[in-house]
Amino acid sequence: MSLPTMRTTPRITLGLLIIVASLAHHAIAASSCSSGEEVSFSCPNCGGISVSDCSKCDGYLFTDYSLGVCYDRTLFSNVEEGSFLWVDIVGTIIWFLTSGIATACGVGGGGIYVPLGILLLRFPPKSSSGLSQASIFGAALGGLLVNVRNRHPDQHMRDTKGEPSEEHPGTIRSYEKNKGPVAIEADRAAYLSGGDGKRKFYTRPVIDYDMALFLAPTEMAGAVLGVIIQRLFPDWLFVSFAAIVLALTSYKTFGKFKSSYKKDKEKRETMLRLSLAESQRDSSIQKDTEHEANTKTGNDSGINGNCSETGTNGVTSAIKTIELSSIVKDCETDHSNMESDDAEEDPIELEKRRHFLQDDSRQYPKEKIAYLILLWVGLTVITFLKGGKGVDSVIGITCEDAAYYALVAAQFLWTLGFATVFGIKNMKRTQAKMAVNYPFLETDVLWDAKKMLSYSFFTFFAGIIAGLIGIGGGMVLGPLMLVMGVHPSVSTATTASMVLLTSSSVAVMFVMSGLVPWEYAVYFFAICLVGAYIGKTRIDSYIKRTGMASILIGCLAAIIGLATVGCLVILFLNLDNSGWCLDGFKPFCVVKKEQDACPTRLLSEAKDMFPY
Repeated sequence: MSLPTMRTTPRITLGLLIIVASLAHHAIAASSCSSGEEVSFSCPNCGGISVSDCSKCDGYLFTDYSLGVCYDRTLFSNVEEGSFLWVDIVGTIIWFLTSGIATACGVGGGGIYVPLGILLLRFPPKSSSGLSQASIFGAALGGLLVNVRNRHPDQHMRDTKGEPSEEHPGTIRSYEKNKGPVAIEADRAAYLSGGDGKRKFYTRPVIDYDMALFLAPTEMAGAVLGVIIQRLFPDWLFVSFAAIVLALTSYKTFGKFKSSYKKDKEKRETMLRLSLAESQRDSSIQKDTEHEANTKTGNDSGINGNCSETGTNGVTSAIKTIELSSIVKDCETDHSNMESDDAEEDPIELEKRRHFLQDDSRQYPKEKIAYLILLWVGLTVITFLKGGKGVDSVIGITCEDAAYYALVAAQFLWTLGFATVFGIKNMKRTQAKMAVNYPFLETDVLWDAKKMLSYSFFTFFAGIIAGLIGIGGGMVLGPLMLVMGVHPSVSTATTASMVLLTSSSVAVMFVMSGLVPWEYAVYFFAICLVGAYIGKTRIDSYIKRTGMASILIGCLAAIIGLATVGCLVILFLNLDNSGWCLDGFKPFCVVKKEQDACPTRLLSEAKDMFPY
C-alpha cells in the first residue's frame, strides 16, 4: 500500500463513520423501542437487593440470566450456577496458542480475548476487557523477553557507502541481492580483508527504539481522544464501526501479505537456484581438476603421442575453470571497486559513519529504554489519577470535577510532548547520518519533516481507532508500519513492545478495582507470558530458517479477521438481548449516584456482624 493509498484510508474510514452515524440517527428516530421494565438481578452481597448490572455487586461479578442472580466463581470451580472446569481448561489452551501467534505478529490479541472472554469463559463485558488487558500484559512481557535479546534480520551491515537503491532513494542496495551462498561468503570475506584493517560487520536490536519513542506516544495520544469519543457512542455503534475498520484493515493487510509472500518466495527460489548452480559448478571444477591430474600423469609416463589432445583438454579445462570461477572473480571485482572507493574515502567521514553504526548496534541502549520507562510511568500515574476503562479514579475525581479535565489535558501534553521531542531528534539524527553517507537499509525509514508529519498523523489516527473500538494499537499500527516499508520482524517486535506500555497499567487498574477476579488475572497473565515466549521463539526460529518473514503479515491479517468476526458476534448478541432496539448517543459525563452504588463486600459483612 503506497502513500497515496494511505492518504485515502482515513478518508474512507471517516466516510464510513459518517454513514454509520447517519444511519444511527435515522434508526433511532424511527425506533419504536419501548422503555419496558428493566431487567434486574439479585445481589447476595447487598442483602439480596436488586441491581441492573452485576458489576455493581462487589465480589459477585458474574450473571446467571436463567436464575436472575449475581454470583462469584473461582478458577476451575464448580458452583451452583454451573461447572467451569472444562471451560477454563479450553480457555487455557486457546489463550496459550493465541498469545504466541499474536505476540509474534506484534499485536496484543485483545480483539480475540475480549469476545472469547464473553462467549467462552462467560465473563461480563467489563470483566472480559480487564482479563484481556491482563492477558495482553503477560503476552507482551513474554514477547519482550524474546525481542529484547534478538538482533536485526540483517546481521552483516557494513561501513561502506554501498550501491544506491533505485527502488528506495537514500538507501543502499542489498549486498546479497542476486547472489548465492558461495558468492555471499566470498563477498563478505573480500570486505573484511580490505580497507584500513578496522572493518567489521554491524547489526542492531530487532526493536527500533527510535521509532517506538516517536510512534508510541503519538498512538497513545490518539487513543486518549478515541476513548473520549467512545463515551458518546452507544455500544452497538462503536462495535459496528470496529467491525468495519477491522475488516478494512484485515483486507489491506492480507493484500500486503500476498505481495510480500510472492517476493519472499521468489527470493527463496532465486537463492536455491543460485545455490544449485554453484554446487554444480564446484562439482564440475573438481572433475576437471581430477581429469587434468590424470592426463598429466599419463604424459609423465611417456604417452607423448597425445600431446595435441592433452593441450585441447588443458585449454577446455582452463576455459571451464574461468567460467566456473566467475562468481569469485565478480567478488574480486567488487572488492577492487570497493578498494578504489576507499582510496577516495574521507577518513573523518568514515569514522563518523562507524560511530553511528556502533551506536545503533547497542543491544540495550540505556538512555532510550529509560525514556520509554519514563513515558510509561508518567502515563500510568495520570491514568490512575484520572481513571478510565470503567475503573474509578484513585483520588475520587469524576468528570464533574475540573481536575478531571486538567488530567485529560495532561495526557495530551505528556504524550504529544514526548512525540514531538523524539520526532525532531529522529529527523536531526537522520540528517546527520545522511551527511556522512550512512548505509541505510531498504527497510529503514529516513525521517524528514514531511514523513514525520505524515506518519504522526496516520499514527494518531490509528490511536483514535484503537481507543474508539477498544483494542490495542498493534492491530492498526502494525499494518501502518508495514506500509512504511519497515521489515516485518522489526515491525512486530517494535509494536509488541509498545503494547506493553499501555496494557500493564490498565491491567493493574482493573485488578485493583475488583472488576477482574485476581486469580483469573494472575493465571491468564502467566499462561500468556509462557505462551508468548514459546510461540515467539518457535516462530522466529522458523522465519530465520526459511526467510519467509511474510508469514508474520499473513498471521496478522488472520488475527485481525478473527477480531472482526468476534466484533460481529458480540454486536448481534447484544442486539438480540436488547430486543434489536438501538439506543442513542450517550451524555459525556455520567456520574454514579451514591444511592445506586452497591456497598462493598467488606462493608456488608461488617454490617452483618455489627447491625447496631
